[in-house]
Amino acid sequence: MRRALKWAGIVLGGLVGLVVLAAVGIYVFAEVRLNRTYASPPLSLSVPTDSAAVARGRHWASVHCFGCHGEDLGGKVVFEDASLGRISGGNLTSGKGGVGKAYNDADWARAIRGGVRLDGKPLLIMPSKDFFYLSDGDLADIVAYVKSIPPVDREMGKRALTPLAHMLFVAGAFGDMLAAEAIDHSATRPDAPSSGVSVAYGAYLAQTGGCRGCHGAELSGGKSAEPGAPPGPNLTPAGGLASWSEGDFVTAMHTGVRPQGGQVSDFMPWKYMGRMSDDELKAVWLYLKSVPEKESTAP
Repeated sequence: MRRALKWAGIVLGGLVGLVVLAAVGIYVFAEVRLNRTYASPPLSLSVPTDSAAVARGRHWASVHCFGCHGEDLGGKVVFEDASLGRISGGNLTSGKGGVGKAYNDADWARAIRGGVRLDGKPLLIMPSKDFFYLSDGDLADIVAYVKSIPPVDREMGKRALTPLAHMLFVAGAFGDMLAAEAIDHSATRPDAPSSGVSVAYGAYLAQTGGCRGCHGAELSGGKSAEPGAPPGPNLTPAGGLASWSEGDFVTAMHTGVRPQGGQVSDFMPWKYMGRMSDDELKAVWLYLKSVPEKESTAP
């Protein structure tokens, strides 16, 4: 009996040791990925300084940037949980704790389109897979606006991810948390279409707006990478938007209220997407109506 208990203890101890070794290995692998450096190709971007360009840049920043970096772009906490850690959108201004003084035009372009920091390491939850498709003009206007904003003194601190978060990250539970890994940094970007109420421009706005991140590659539904977020619903003509009109869609994006009543989930960034103009939202609507019907693939 004693011998059996002894062997059982040895086996149990061995299993515990293997689990600890596996956990350490996963943590180290995650840290390697989080601290890898990326060599991006040289970028050339002509950034305007006129007031019209700055105004256009503010418009796009209000849609794409304010949600994670704050209305003043001085940074904000994006996610905080005792079991997973804390992730913040950085201070983009030239104030204390900001990166504005250190970044040149090429650095801004590399961060936005490539998801890469000044030191070459990847940015967390930066949606550069979507921003990769931003036109040179729209990107330049955004940079013009970011460079024009007043300094904000705000220290956001470094990222803080728990061991559990490291394991979930390696398991893929957070999706493409490191966009820099998923981007072909040497790829040639497709030309952006002319602005207007058209299917092509709507496709561009949906692509750069990150719709596929929550609604799936074919917009037929998908699992959001944000912890606790519900599945993104089917946006194809076979989904819940089938009974909506163009006006219903525009109103829902501007107000967060569904045509049948009820609030759009706050996990849907309608407060920022709704800052698009009516014509921009109409273009998105035309695009959504043009995609092939698909049965829902939301989990």
